[in-house]
Amino acid sequence: MTTPEPQSPSPQPSAPVSKDRVYRSPAGIAGGVLVLALALWLGIDALVTGEGNTRWKALAALVFLVPLVAAYTVRPAVFANDDRLRVRNPFRVIVLPWGEVESFRSAYSNEVFAEGGAKYQLWSIPVSLRGRKKAARREDRRAAGGTGGGRGRGGVLGGMGQFGSRGDVAGSARVEADGPVRAEADKIMDELRELWEARKDAASSKGEVTVRWAYEIVVPVLVGAVALAVLLGVG
Repeated sequence: MTTPEPQSPSPQPSAPVSKDRVYRSPAGIAGGVLVLALALWLGIDALVTGEGNTRWKALAALVFLVPLVAAYTVRPAVFANDDRLRVRNPFRVIVLPWGEVESFRSAYSNEVFAEGGAKYQLWSIPVSLRGRKKAARREDRRAAGGTGGGRGRGGVLGGMGQFGSRGDVAGSARVEADGPVRAEADKIMDELRELWEARKDAASSKGEVTVRWAYEIVVPVLVGAVALAVLLGVG
């Protein structure tokens, strides 16, 4: 009589990964969609009604422009959770564990610095000088006892409910009531700094910085650019 083989123990469920906070630019996405719609309309019209090399030029222009416009407008995003920061820029994806982040900087652009000194721009969190000036005016009115502070939404990037997945209007009102009025992009950078400070020493936040080129964007852009240059040169 054969003895039954012992059953292997069932795998233990892994620790849940915290949900990403996603930061994107609604204004950039809206502008990109409009430009893409215009490019597709003109390109398809040239493909249908064009003659001779016009159709080939239109096709090459579409192959070049569509991924390029999408890369700079629709694609950029920043994903942050308890373990790492993932930056999706036009042509690269950078993953930085919080333990490898050295600092953040906000000037004319928002940037993150890795421990080795490498600098990466946060394309999806653009700086709005107009938004900063508007927030400064509201802060001045609030400091002077006016009613302008704490009610509106500063900046041109949209509310945190649009830009970041964890923000809300009530939360913004509490922040502005307890501290200085800030532009939207600056509020997001403050949130990223707070998350980094809280998680940079955690064991799950260790690792190496990885950078991956977005060949799905780079290759079509290069092919379209070369083809368009050749066709324009030939006439």
